[in-house]
Amino acid sequence: MNQNGTKNGENKNLLPSGLPRIESLEMRGITKRFPGVLANDRVNFEVKTGEIHALLGENGAGKSTLMKILYGLYQPNEGEILLNGQPIQINTPTDSLKYGIGMIHQHFMLVDTMTVAENVALGLPSSREPRMDLDIVSERIRDLSQKYGLQVDPDAVIGNLAVGERQRVEIVKALYRGAALLVLDEPTAVLTPQEVDDIFVILRQMAADGHALIFISHKLHEIFALTDRVSVLRDGRMVGTVNTADVDKAQLASMMVGREVLLERHRPPAERGEVRLKFDNVSADNDDGNPILKNISFEVHSGEIVGVAGVSGNGQRPLARTIMGLQAVESGKITLEDTDVTDLLPAELYKIGLSYIPEERMHDGVVKDFSVEENLILQDYVRRPFSNGIFLAFKQIAEHASQRIREFTVKTPTKDTAVKNLSGGNIQKVILARELSRKPRFLIAAQPTRGVDIGAIEYIHNQLLLERSKGLATLLISEDLDEVKALSDRIVVLFHGEIMGIVNSDEVTTEELGLMMAGERRLEPA
Repeated sequence: MNQNGTKNGENKNLLPSGLPRIESLEMRGITKRFPGVLANDRVNFEVKTGEIHALLGENGAGKSTLMKILYGLYQPNEGEILLNGQPIQINTPTDSLKYGIGMIHQHFMLVDTMTVAENVALGLPSSREPRMDLDIVSERIRDLSQKYGLQVDPDAVIGNLAVGERQRVEIVKALYRGAALLVLDEPTAVLTPQEVDDIFVILRQMAADGHALIFISHKLHEIFALTDRVSVLRDGRMVGTVNTADVDKAQLASMMVGREVLLERHRPPAERGEVRLKFDNVSADNDDGNPILKNISFEVHSGEIVGVAGVSGNGQRPLARTIMGLQAVESGKITLEDTDVTDLLPAELYKIGLSYIPEERMHDGVVKDFSVEENLILQDYVRRPFSNGIFLAFKQIAEHASQRIREFTVKTPTKDTAVKNLSGGNIQKVILARELSRKPRFLIAAQPTRGVDIGAIEYIHNQLLLERSKGLATLLISEDLDEVKALSDRIVVLFHGEIMGIVNSDEVTTEELGLMMAGERRLEPA
């Protein structure tokens, strides 16, 4: 070691990868306006070398806008960015990369038919144009992979890699392109618990080596497991920056929402009644004739919530669509109480007591140009009390809308406001209000809290548990394992369209669920 605390021959201004170190990056007084919206209001934010700094906030708080300014996708109306104390101008993503700033998006930016090396080299200059320098790229990938424990094969085809492996490729790609500061936007959204642990080991090593990391996540337990400091945005303003070790989950939630938030869900023992939904050896194929569901069998009783867990793309969406008659069943039978509903049309299913919270709320859940009032009667406008023959009963429709808006605390200027103008959480409340007000006997809730903020999550969870206590049978499909465990009485785990286990929620560990989600363990039904 020399007098500067570095190993002999080691440059303290360089990362182990040879990249220039970023000592600090500061965003000062950042303001960004859109028509009718103040997205960032004089925001100050700083990240330093060697730290993992969380950026936290509800949807619409301004996180994405702030990071898009840092990455050169937006230009601020006011404010400045300082790199190592010096003002810099970032007009494009190319500028951000020039300054050593990289970003890993929630949805992977990879070409499935290409190799790892080809994806990393894509768009970069080559000494052998128009051919790529794949041999040089591959050697560099192996070097980076070894330095950071990434275990990435440069010759592997992206389409053959697991989700966690693709995430590592994204990190290698950013490092290869010179990212000394890395922004990670919801990097764990589609990973198993074991894959999350692996990524966290890599991120901690990067920070220890001198990288600066900005970590965006809605999962509070990840914030506490990984980060050094947390900055919280609310309504476009910076509420504050705190050391992660100095606060708890309740304090962070309160900073995000501006009020106390109940994070724990009280789920009394289930009072199971009769079987409401039954899958009997159901199989289904995709449009190419490949199986997407394989001999699925399970039951959902009244008064219970059955969760479906699995990494994205392992059969959850086809499962919901088979029940709704939107995905053809190749073999087997689906029964709703005593009625065979296999391949029955959605309109018929609604008549016999089924309600559906769809995964894609803007595509399948609402008509975005319709008002809140109109969206609240989408399936039922042809029936009493909302119509009398061929005429709509406008008074009853208006009263119904006003009552649902109050009951479900939908934040909307008026009942006549177009639903597209509401926040994601309030759109989800409109859907929930419509589906539960129909007094269903069975509910499919597919990703009911995806993309909504912590306050709306609290409300939606409480409503699902309330309906459970009234005897509703619910099938909860979610990629949020914490949500599945908190709400479900039993959990069905899917891997490649096949059931790996049906377990009691209170008797299974997160690690066991992760192994089943990865296809590495199969458990007998509970």
